Amino acid sequence: MRQSGSSKFLFPRTGGDALEAVILNTAGGVTGGDRFAMTARAGQGTALALTTQACERAYRAQPGLTGTMRNRLTVGEGARVSWLPQETILFEGSALDRRLHVEMAADAALLMVEPIVLGRAAMGERLHDIRFRDRIEIWRDGAPLYLDAMTLNGDAERQMAGPVTGAGAGAMASVVYVNRDAEAHLEPLRGLLAGAAGVSLIGEDMLVARLLAADSFELRKTLIPVLRRLSGGTLPRCWMI
Repeated sequence: MRQSGSSKFLFPRTGGDALEAVILNTAGGVTGGDRFAMTARAGQGTALALTTQACERAYRAQPGLTGTMRNRLTVGEGARVSWLPQETILFEGSALDRRLHVEMAADAALLMVEPIVLGRAAMGERLHDIRFRDRIEIWRDGAPLYLDAMTLNGDAERQMAGPVTGAGAGAMASVVYVNRDAEAHLEPLRGLLAGAAGVSLIGEDMLVARLLAADSFELRKTLIPVLRRLSGGTLPRCWMI
């Protein structure tokens, strides 16, 4: 393991079969000009769960400067990775370019979530000037399995207000589950979803869920039961604090 700058890792003792790694940003957030990169690999037949100590925060950036985050995961033969970061909170004036790239072996398994919060509702924050780009790429056995991208520029509140964009949501999450038992989770997950949320089986072993909510509290009320089911009943302790 190698770490530098304000990126740190903790490895709490757990009772599960996966190695749990907690990512810390000791700088307290991301702003324009910051560059963060993380690479992790689960070897053959191993299990790795990655989470964050707290919500990540994208703060106001100086004009012309953008913070970048590059996360890269490799999931080996028969291995399993759970990518479970807590919410990324976007602040007014923030500028963030974030990418997640996953390389999977043919028989590997993956649980991935990326939750986003558009300002802190309890503080009355509203986002009228932000720059946010997000891209997720999942490749399996050298071929693209899932490609997703999102851009919010300028008045995010206005962009999210449309009925086909966000219907006024202030928080959202994408969940991807790749495993041989994916189909067995489809109907139980539909029973857990509430409000503006949906889940689809887009391959014989791949589920994708989208969730929209008014704020992070409402988002978690639906998201945590979904993640608990897909993770086998346990989530990193950081999610419970």
